[in-house]
Amino acid sequence: MNLNAIPTKGNLINAKNTLSLARMGYSLMDRKRNILTRELMALIDRAKEIQDQIEDTYTEAYSALQKANIEHGIDYVSGAASSVPVVSAVRIKTRSVMGTEIPLVEYHAEPSAPSYSFLSNRESIDIARQKFDRVRDLTLQLSMIENSAYRLAFNIKKTQKRENALKNITIPRLIRMTADMTNALEEKDREEFTRLKVIKRRQ
Repeated sequence: MNLNAIPTKGNLINAKNTLSLARMGYSLMDRKRNILTRELMALIDRAKEIQDQIEDTYTEAYSALQKANIEHGIDYVSGAASSVPVVSAVRIKTRSVMGTEIPLVEYHAEPSAPSYSFLSNRESIDIARQKFDRVRDLTLQLSMIENSAYRLAFNIKKTQKRENALKNITIPRLIRMTADMTNALEEKDREEFTRLKVIKRRQ
């Protein structure tokens, strides 16, 4: 609304309506920020859990790989690893949290038989494969959570800016504007009343 609008009753009504909408918008922005912040905190807690699991699983996986390299030789283990099929069962969807698109990674690991021979292998290669499968699953989960957390943090910052603009700029201006218009109209009414009184007295 034009802040330099002429003080008329119509403009005063419009200013009050705009002020009401601005206050409602501020309330909604505050609620949105709180919901996004709660969602972000939950994701941060989940990310910490997965990071701890990944760290332990990576340690176990590389330990198993080292054992397999010692028992079979690096070239043999590398050949067995290259025969493992590429995973293509990953689908990315999104869900909306207060207008923020959050990625959802759908991955269903179907159990499959190893692509290498059982006869010439020892247990260390199977253990290493299982551990690295677990690393892959945890990495997918962590990437989804970190991406979601980044998007939420960006939208929280944007929402906070809009909330501050409403609270510190828009609403105070509209309050001053309605107060000035009200005062101007009341002054105009008093002048009109005085003028009519003078005219009546003269008559």
